[in-house]
Amino acid sequence: MNVFYFTEQPYPDAWNPEATSLRVTLPNSECDPSVMADLYARYFDEWMLADELGFDLMVNEHHATATCLSSVAGVTLSILARQTKRARLLTLGYPIANRLDPVRIAEELAMIDVISHGRLEMGFVRGVPYELGVTQKSAVGMTDRFWEAHDLILKALSTRDGPFNWQGKHFQARNVNVWPRPYQDPHPPVWISGRSRSNIRDIASRGHVFATFLSGKQTAGMFDYYREVAAELGHATPSADRFAYLGIVAVADTHEKAMQRARILVNYLRTSALVAEPFDNPPGYMSAADSARMMRANGKRTAKSASGKAVDVHSGSIEELIDAGAMFVGTPDEVYEQIAAFDDDVGGLGNLLMMGHAASLSHADTVDNLTLFGKEVLPRLKQRSASRITVSRELEQAGT
Repeated sequence: MNVFYFTEQPYPDAWNPEATSLRVTLPNSECDPSVMADLYARYFDEWMLADELGFDLMVNEHHATATCLSSVAGVTLSILARQTKRARLLTLGYPIANRLDPVRIAEELAMIDVISHGRLEMGFVRGVPYELGVTQKSAVGMTDRFWEAHDLILKALSTRDGPFNWQGKHFQARNVNVWPRPYQDPHPPVWISGRSRSNIRDIASRGHVFATFLSGKQTAGMFDYYREVAAELGHATPSADRFAYLGIVAVADTHEKAMQRARILVNYLRTSALVAEPFDNPPGYMSAADSARMMRANGKRTAKSASGKAVDVHSGSIEELIDAGAMFVGTPDEVYEQIAAFDDDVGGLGNLLMMGHAASLSHADTVDNLTLFGKEVLPRLKQRSASRITVSRELEQAGT
């Protein structure tokens, strides 16, 4: 199992409990650049530690918000490409449907892949609905725009015989000829996140890595559907490395200390949905069926627990979130057992996206969280995956 350390690089000083929106409308006068400069330095130090401990690294981007000051993932990735030594570098992701020029995205990603000597993992996302308010794009036709951008980026990265012309519905480009070409041939691996069946079908049909965030026990059904689509299309049975899951992790040498950290980290979930209502669900972003489901759920994002109970990710108790698999909390032994049980539930998890820092968790707590996991949990997870692969190969050989 590969474990990617993740933080959104928040600016917690602006998280006023009485705020009605931490996104889009929050004025940037709430951010002190000198404070944020120190935070950036701290976050890069923590990423460097994670690299040394054997983690891979994940970066995302959001816009006009205090919850995530990684507003240009390419900048962060470029620095990490030069500073880190061994970690795979995942962006999950680049909101390609919102960007004006997919060819420029291809150029950015190719440079990062070359600088890192081929350690880039490309994660493409539609982008969250409320950030359409800070772009020039409409939500109508966003999915079509996403897949056309996807196709253009991959063609730009994989073409080797000189310029080509692209005249699509949403994008037009002449003399596309990416220099330098990516280090990985034909291009770095592609990841895409999602939850809906239509989205999963699109991802599975292309064989990309499918990632889902905080979906708890219902993740098993999503992974199973990916496998069903692959079988339906005649593809090889997807290996565990095609699946990724993001959960929040709080580990400490005692259960009580881990719960103290979890009570800080969970504030990310309590506040991440604070967005001004006009930007919450722009017309056209969701399909009619998905919009109907959202209205029936009264806007709640749920994760199913082991008992089948629907847990509100934004307001559920820490104990409920642990039971649902949205959080992994406890001593190294407890966290290992929780992740191992989740791995079994979903039929094999190749990539754990570990949100090991969020909200106002201190540098000291983050370092301890990373160090304990890296030294006492990560090796066991890797050994578990290696053992699973060995058993699978033995069964295949016995079957022949």
